[in-house]
Parts: sequence; structure tokens; C-alpha cells
Amino acid sequence: MNDGPAAGGDGRAVVRRRSAVAALVAAAALGLVTGRFVLPPPGPATHPAARPGAATPGSSASGSTSPTAPAGATPATAPAGATGPVTSANLLGPEAFGPDVDTGRIHVTDRFGDGAYANAACSGEKTLAQTLGGRGAHFRGLMTTTRTSPDDPTVALGSGNQVAREIAAETPSPSLAQNFADRLLLEEVPCQEAVPGHWVYGPTTTVRLAPDVTASWMGTYRGDLNTTGRAPEGTEPCGGIAVLRSGNHYAVLEVDACLGTATMDRVVRTALSQL
Repeated sequence: MNDGPAAGGDGRAVVRRRSAVAALVAAAALGLVTGRFVLPPPGPATHPAARPGAATPGSSASGSTSPTAPAGATPATAPAGATGPVTSANLLGPEAFGPDVDTGRIHVTDRFGDGAYANAACSGEKTLAQTLGGRGAHFRGLMTTTRTSPDDPTVALGSGNQVAREIAAETPSPSLAQNFADRLLLEEVPCQEAVPGHWVYGPTTTVRLAPDVTASWMGTYRGDLNTTGRAPEGTEPCGGIAVLRSGNHYAVLEVDACLGTATMDRVVRTALSQL
């Protein structure tokens, strides 16, 4: 999606354990047969490279879920899954990052079409259409500069100027949106392990607002925090990535601002409720 995490690493390739690869291959094979992709259970995590931005303290998450109600329960005010096309109203706005980031400094740019997403250092430089097919998606960049890439106006020029970037689209059915979200998350799971010194993602945290309104996110940890090949326990992330699904909508949200666990969880919940 942008070059945030890659800048925090040392350029070495992400190491995927044989078990992770086997799980992904098995999940992909099952998806081809059944039309659904089954996610492997989240393992211990290592945290990826830090990104410049406004650091926000938050409580460290050691678990893999952050429900608003008891596990398996649906909140009394659960939102309905989205229907119809994605519009600009479904995308995250600057206000979601206050007061941790000065919202008055955030500039928003939108476009519709195809383009790169997530982290090239992790999943490879691909476009959304190359991975999922489809006619295109809504891209939104939230930046603290008006200078943008000549190739993509949703990508900021200059290190530390990207606050976040969201990509969202609709599908013909909720089941296909779930399939797409599963596939996008599977691409990021291997980034929870990397050679020491390279940025990594932390454990997967699941947010569930309703049966068909869910999100999974992973915090980003700097390479200097990765001493074991995984994210350090009890250490705050610095931003992260989320894959979201609401009804027939799906989205990828990459947060470059250096937000801790509590703020990341709040931002992801806000994005999910709008999607």
C-alpha cells in the first residue's frame, strides 16, 4: 500500500515458517474447492517496523479478540451489514484520528479504480484487481501534506506524511465479500514472522460488531523490536493494518500514524461501523 513498514526493516525478505506456508496452502486449496477461505488460527506475533507519526500510548493486547460483548454474543445495538455500492460516506474520515493526530492538518484525497494495496515487502507488489479481480475500488488517502505521488494521489510524498490509506469495494453478495476479506487477510498473516531486525506484524485481533460486520487487525512493530522473529510481548504497536467486512462491503485499512493498541482498536471499530 505504501512504503511505511519497509522503511523500518533492513530490506531482508520476510521469512515464512513451513507451518505458516502449509496453513496458507491448505486454506487456499479449501477455498478453491468450497469458495470459502478458512483462516489459520492466529499464532504468537512479532511486531513490524515503526512508522513515524504521533505516538499514542495504549494498553497492550495479548489476546486475539476484542469483542464489545461476551465471546460469541452479538451486541444489542449491532449494526446491520452493508448493502448496495460503496460510497465516500463508507470511508474513514480525519475525525477518526483525533485527538491523537491533529485533524486540522489531515488532507483527504479520493479516487476510484485499481492500484497497489497493503505492503509490497510482505505480500508482493500487486494490484487489487490482480488479487481479487473486479472493476475497481474506492481509494482514500489521509495525509498531512498536499504533495502526493504522481502515480497515485492517495499516497503521500515524504516519509511520515501518510496518516492512513483505505481501499473499499462492494461485491454482489455478503458471502463473496467474506471470501475476499479472508483472502486479503491471508496475505498479511505471514508478516507476523520475520528474521530478527525486520519489521513484523503483531497478533491478530478480531473485532465483531455483528455476525456479518467483522474486522481483523494487526499492529506494526519496528525491526529493532523484533529480536526473536516475532513481535515482542507487552510492547505497543506503531500503527497497523486491518481487513474489514460489512455485509457485501470489504476494505483494507493501513494506518501509518504511530497509534497504540487502544487507539488502533478504536479507529478500526470506527471504520467498521462506517463501512
